[in-house]
Amino acid sequence: MNTDERSIPRVLGALTLAATFLLAGCASDPSHLPTGATRAQTLQQLGTPTAVYPLPGGGERLQYSRAPMGTEVSNVDLDAAGRVVSNRQEMQEYLFDRTIDAATWRQDDVLRTYGRPYEITRVTSYDGVVWTWRYKTLNSPRYLYIYIDRAGKVTRYHTGPDLTRDMMLDR
Repeated sequence: MNTDERSIPRVLGALTLAATFLLAGCASDPSHLPTGATRAQTLQQLGTPTAVYPLPGGGERLQYSRAPMGTEVSNVDLDAAGRVVSNRQEMQEYLFDRTIDAATWRQDDVLRTYGRPYEITRVTSYDGVVWTWRYKTLNSPRYLYIYIDRAGKVTRYHTGPDLTRDMMLDR
C-alpha cells in the first residue's frame, strides 16, 4: 500500500468529522426549528435556553442568546400548549423601530426581548444606565444602546458602529 492509499482513510475521517460539525451547527440553529414543534423537540434540537420568560396567555419564551460576545439573540415563543408559534432573531436593525417602544417599555421588556446585555454603563449626560448589545448589519459590527432611567423605564435607544471590531478586522 503506498502513501496515497494510506491517507485516504484519514481524509475520509476528516470529511466525516467536518460534515458532523456542519450538521450539528444546523441542528442547533433556531431558524431551522419548525412552527408547531413541541417544547421537548425544541429543547432536544436547541439545548437549554439561556433564559426562559413567561408570556401572556400562558405561553413562554425560550431565549437563545450568543451574548455577550455574540451578535444573535433568538426568541422561540411557545403557546400555552407548549408548541412553537414564532421564532425570531431579534438583533436585526430593521426590527428595532418596530420592537422597542420607549413610551411603554421597562427593563423587563428589554430582557425578555434581547436578553442580558454585552455591557451596562453610565454616561454623565444621562441619569440612568445604558445597556449595550452587539449585532451585525451586512457583516458590519454594530452596537444597540438602550437607555434605562432610575425607575427602570426605557427612555430612548440608538445604534452605532463597533469601532473596536472594525479596527480588529482591518488588521
